[in-house]
Amino acid sequence: MNIQRITIETTSDAVPAAEAFYRDALGLAEQITVRAASEPSTGFRGFAPSLIFVQPGDVDGAVARAVDAGAEIIKPVVKSLWGYGGSFRAPDGTAWQIASANKTATAPATGEVERLVLLLGVDSVKASKRFYQEQGLTVAKSFPSYVEFDSGAVTLALYKRASLAKQVGIDPSGSGSHRLAVVADRTFTDPDGYAWMTAESTVSAG
Repeated sequence: MNIQRITIETTSDAVPAAEAFYRDALGLAEQITVRAASEPSTGFRGFAPSLIFVQPGDVDGAVARAVDAGAEIIKPVVKSLWGYGGSFRAPDGTAWQIASANKTATAPATGEVERLVLLLGVDSVKASKRFYQEQGLTVAKSFPSYVEFDSGAVTLALYKRASLAKQVGIDPSGSGSHRLAVVADRTFTDPDGYAWMTAESTVSAG
């Protein structure tokens, strides 16, 4: 089973702006769609997409475009043990991470996206790993606190909710809707309430 794309949910009046943000600022028109939803959501929504670029210059460029389009910086972009990156909150409220494994440029910035990772904050990494294996996903990387699956155009990864919030740089508390639908070839809801739907089911939300 592969992920076809991610659907971000927001209020109906914010849909056009959110669509423009993901299309123009992040260049993710094919991987991210937006739909209207009315279910309440407060605080951390439990997930954080991560946009991974090849070059650090691409990270800087994407962050600049995101801020110009209304994003709020959570963690400024800096070099770290793992590369070069930071985090921001999109205008629709979704917390994003953005990074490159390269701390310094190895070539000019090209805008090339290496991959898009959907990090789901879960209560039990072990239980969620087993659940997704039962849905037909193949484990690509597995550690006690982190699991990554081979899931096609969007990489699915699992992390403890509190650890994910800390990594992004936000308060882990939150309630209500995740404001997320994962588009694949099956419809189900995982143990932490994340909804998976077929493309035909993602036109609108309650």
